Amino acid sequence: MKVIGLTGGIGSGKSTVAKVFASLSVPVFYADQFGKKVLDSDPKVKSAVIEFLGVESYKGDAANRKFIAQKVFSNDDLLQSLNAIVHPAVGRAFTDWKKNLPSDTRYCIREAAILFESDSHKDCDKVICVVSDDELRISRVMHRDKVSRAEVEDRIIKQMPQTEKADRSDFVIDNSGNRSIIQQVLAIHVSLNAK
Repeated sequence: MKVIGLTGGIGSGKSTVAKVFASLSVPVFYADQFGKKVLDSDPKVKSAVIEFLGVESYKGDAANRKFIAQKVFSNDDLLQSLNAIVHPAVGRAFTDWKKNLPSDTRYCIREAAILFESDSHKDCDKVICVVSDDELRISRVMHRDKVSRAEVEDRIIKQMPQTEKADRSDFVIDNSGNRSIIQQVLAIHVSLNAK
């Protein structure tokens, strides 16, 4: 079974693209969702996060995401430390998830915002990058997360530029509204099933 990485900058629309693949019966692993899950449920992750960010990192059993985000998005060292705790746990979750897929699965999608930054692309056979116009990305995230333009721009700056992600990928899907996402996904799907 081939593992196909799916990435893109914040607000690019990679979740929408993942849903199109899912509608084609392609199994999709949502790394960001699993990252949130391990933050809440993995005891080792929990104790490591509390150790370097403090007890305010959790409210009861759930991660205090707002507190954690405020801490790490303004401090690159803390963000790297958090990623060093969460990414290996997400990697283990992906391995377990993949083991349970039907044996005749041709390929699965590993969707992750920071596929290249976390080196997860090294475990992928091919990588798809979703790109979108910067203004569109900013407006999507402001609307989705109810945050200011400055906060979105700050998050974008902290990510690898989408041009670099696209250059390092095998396939690029343009989600700026000029081309049909479904047609672009179908073309990749046919290509992946042909090999």
